[in-house]
Amino acid sequence: MKLPIKPSMTRPLPHLFLCLHLLFATGAQAQSTLQAEQFTLANGVTLIVKPDRRAPTAVHMLWLRVGSMDEVDGTSGVAHLLEHMMFKGTPAVKAGDFSRRVAALGGRENAFTDKDYTGYYQQIPASRLEEVMQLEADRFANNQWPDEEFAKELEVVKEERRMRTEDSPRALVQEALDATVFMASGYRRPVVGWMSDLDAMTPADARDFYRRWYVPANAAVVVAGDVDVGQVRLLAEMYYGSLPTRTVPVRKPRVEPVQVGIRRLDFKAPAEQAYIALAFKVPALQSLVATEPDDQDALALTVLAAVLDGYSGARLERALTQGENRVADSAGADNGLWGRGPQLFTLEGVPAQGKTAAQVEAALREQVARVAREGVSEVELQRVKTQWVASAVYKRDSVFNQARELGTHWVQGLPLDADDQLIARLRAVTAEQVKAVAARYFGDDHLTVAVLLPQPLDKTRKPHVPQTGDLR
Repeated sequence: MKLPIKPSMTRPLPHLFLCLHLLFATGAQAQSTLQAEQFTLANGVTLIVKPDRRAPTAVHMLWLRVGSMDEVDGTSGVAHLLEHMMFKGTPAVKAGDFSRRVAALGGRENAFTDKDYTGYYQQIPASRLEEVMQLEADRFANNQWPDEEFAKELEVVKEERRMRTEDSPRALVQEALDATVFMASGYRRPVVGWMSDLDAMTPADARDFYRRWYVPANAAVVVAGDVDVGQVRLLAEMYYGSLPTRTVPVRKPRVEPVQVGIRRLDFKAPAEQAYIALAFKVPALQSLVATEPDDQDALALTVLAAVLDGYSGARLERALTQGENRVADSAGADNGLWGRGPQLFTLEGVPAQGKTAAQVEAALREQVARVAREGVSEVELQRVKTQWVASAVYKRDSVFNQARELGTHWVQGLPLDADDQLIARLRAVTAEQVKAVAARYFGDDHLTVAVLLPQPLDKTRKPHVPQTGDLR
């Protein structure tokens, strides 16, 4: 999970502090009624339940600790394609009926695949929770489909790649950047897959991936909303706990070789504007309780990203996009705080008219160098920390967000209260720590640069549109 660097903050500060006061003034009683609980079923399935009785609704999610990083060369995109195939039937539910049944219950559903995980969810009236648990457990254990369904859905996924990647110059640059930054990590492959791998994909590839990774001990069921913990646990035991168990495959280490020297990538694509991205290899947060130097640095780098680009009028916006000497139309910063693979600190920008990508690169690096020389003010630190706290408060207004947060924490092996612990750790980061990481991680040996070189647009070319199926 990436910590939001730019939380939505449209409320005035006085209202913010009132919200914070009300949140903490509710005391232990409110916290105890909303506390999440975690269980492990006999077959290895993890169950996480978070009651929230403000509305008669519930969110049910099934998480798998498997994503594109677990694929092997030649089958990139199979994790995402399998996500699509999970909607194509079981012996008890024919293709397409899963979505229709959830809709008939008054709910909505979808799924998502990322580098670290795959997830499926339903938002339904709380009274219909049992029906969706039965449906989801059935397809988790009994997914099957004819080869003809696979062939049709494969074309849908190819069209998705054309629409979301090949029609987007920046998406193409990001894809090429990942493939250049990472040599060993599975993060070098795109989630949607390389088109050549999709062209060669077979039904057996998807079925093998399903049998290998869709096992109880590699899954978590997350339920949040107007529910009773004991009742949810009984339902989970009934529908998930009885599924046959299998061993989770051993994951091979894929340690990145030490980078020596800057890497540069020029990428040509039809586009109206140039674009530049600078990716620096940085440590990931491994533990919320440990005090290892890399953990401290990962937190400080997240604060640095927020100081640079965490609010309207932050350093990059002021220095690069405003005034007579502006060099960029937009500029941003982000730190990949944690994940199952190696993480990056990214700076990016779009050159203003008459300016070059090289000028934007120099300006971006200068802002980090300035922090390394001069440090940051307490005012800046308090501003970004206050926004993080506010973001955590407002996030809890959504039952879906609560469930998704619990699922992403489980994927990373983090505790249920990881978000609260993270906020506490970030609030403890000092100005001196931020200054130190700005000096430590932004040399050439950590850096890969990708530049989009705009090519003339083909005015006759029409964008891709989906022809069949459901793009997820």
